[in-house]
Amino acid sequence: MSVVRMSQSETGPTSGGAMDRVVEKTGLSLRIKLALAAAGLLLAAILFYWFAPSANSQTVETSRLTISTVTQFRFDDFLPLRARVEPSVTVFLDAVEGGRVEQVVVEDGAMVRRGQLLAVLTNSDLQLNLLARQTEVIQQINSMRSQELALNQTRLANERARIEADLATQTARRNYEIQRPLAARGFVAGRTMADSRDTYEANRRRSDVLRRQQGTDERLQTSQLAQLRTSAAALNASLDIARATLEALNLRAPVDGQLTSFSIQIGQSLNRGERLGQIDSAGRNKLRAQVDEFYLGRVAEGQIANAEVNGRPVRLRVKKIYPQVRNGVFEIDLEFVGGEPPQLQRGQTVQVRLTLGDPTPARLIPNGAFYNETGGAWVFVVAPDGSNAVRRNVRLGRRNSESIEVLEGLDPGERVITSPYTGFAERDRLSLSGQ
Repeated sequence: MSVVRMSQSETGPTSGGAMDRVVEKTGLSLRIKLALAAAGLLLAAILFYWFAPSANSQTVETSRLTISTVTQFRFDDFLPLRARVEPSVTVFLDAVEGGRVEQVVVEDGAMVRRGQLLAVLTNSDLQLNLLARQTEVIQQINSMRSQELALNQTRLANERARIEADLATQTARRNYEIQRPLAARGFVAGRTMADSRDTYEANRRRSDVLRRQQGTDERLQTSQLAQLRTSAAALNASLDIARATLEALNLRAPVDGQLTSFSIQIGQSLNRGERLGQIDSAGRNKLRAQVDEFYLGRVAEGQIANAEVNGRPVRLRVKKIYPQVRNGVFEIDLEFVGGEPPQLQRGQTVQVRLTLGDPTPARLIPNGAFYNETGGAWVFVVAPDGSNAVRRNVRLGRRNSESIEVLEGLDPGERVITSPYTGFAERDRLSLSGQ
C-alpha cells in the first residue's frame, strides 16, 4: 500500500475566500416585464372591446323570442272580423207627451203590427189645455165668419149702388137724347135742355166713380177673404195638432216588428220624450263589426265576406261604412246575400272573413306582435349563425291574421324576430344567448 503525500505550498495554507465569485442572473429585465404587462393590458382592452356588447346592444335569451323565416308563398288578402247580429231596422218608441200609465196592452218581446195599441196614458193638464184651445179656436173661427159675412154684405151694397147709378145714368141719357132734337126746333127751352144735359153727365160720372170704387173694394175684399180662409185653415190645423197630441197618449206601434225594452208599469209617470222601448224588424237582421283603422282605406261597400252561422256557410256584403274612428276602430254593416240563415238571435256573435283582394304570390313573414311596435317600418334580422340580430329597415304591405306581405328589405330564407320587441325596441343590435 503506497501513501501519497501532498505537499503544502510554500506560501502557507490556502483560504476559502479564493473560491467565491459573482453569479450573473439569467431572468427578464424589469423593462421587458413592464413592456409585456402593457401589451397584455392592451390585448385585454382590445378583446373586451371586441366581445363586449356595444352601448346600443343588448343580450336577449333566444327562448323568449319567436324567430320566423321569410317565405315565398300565396298571400290571401282577407280580414278576420268578429261581428254581432243586429236588426236591420230599429224604431225607437218615445213618449210624445208625458202622462201616467193607465193601461199596458202588450208585453215586452211581443210581435206587434203597425198601428196596434201598446199602452194608454192619461194627462189631465193636456186634456184641459185641449178644451181651452178648442174654445179659443172656435171663437176665432166665428169671428172670422162674421168678418167674411160683413165683407159679403159690403160687396152686395156696392153692387146695388152701382146698379142704381147705372139706371139713373140711362134715364138721364134717354131724356137728354129725346129733348135735344126738340130743343133744336125750339120746342124745349134752352135752360131745360142744359139741366137735362148736366143731369146726364153727373149720373155718368157717378157711375164711373162707383165702378172704380167697386173694383178697388173687390180686390181688397178678395185679399181679405183669402187671408181669412188661410187663418181659418191654420186654426183648424192647430186644433188638429192639439187633438193629435191628445191622441198620442194612446201609444201605438209605428211599424211591424218585435217589441223590445218595453218595461213600463201601470201607474208609472212618464216625461215627455222619455224612451219607452223599441221595435226591431222581424226576420231582417244584419251584422255589425268593428275594423281596425289601418283598413279604413281598403274596406269598401259591396265587398264580399264569408261566415259560418249555426254550422251553415253564408255570404255577406258590406252595406254601410261608418267613417268615424273611435278608439282606433271604425264600424261596418254587412247584409246577407241570398237569404238570411234561420234562428238568428239578436246579440249573437259571428266570425266573419272579409275578402279585400284576390290571392297573389308574395314574400311573406308570419304576422306577429312586433308590427304594433314598429309599424312595419323595421325588423330585427337574425344572423345566419344565430348569434345576433340586427335592426333593418323594411317596407311591409298587406297583412291578414296569418301573414304580412314583404315589399322591400327581406329575402326568402332570412330569419326575423316576430315576437314583441318589448324591452329592446330602442336597440340596434341584439346578442342572442342560449343557442
